Amino acid sequence: MSPSGYKALRRQNGIIAGVCGGLGDFFGIHPFWFRLLFLLLLLPGGLPGFLPYLILWIVIPPKR
Repeated sequence: MSPSGYKALRRQNGIIAGVCGGLGDFFGIHPFWFRLLFLLLLLPGGLPGFLPYLILWIVIPPKR
């Protein structure tokens, strides 16, 4: 936690880009659940899971 009292959303060292690890750390949930969510979103055709992951990969800064 930062000195100002809030937690910043950052990509963690992870399997592909660290997006799920960062989301898990930010929300206090195990990254497995975010990985499962993105995997389930990939099943109907790929784009519903791939596009949000790609956007989050670009938008969320890496851990310092």
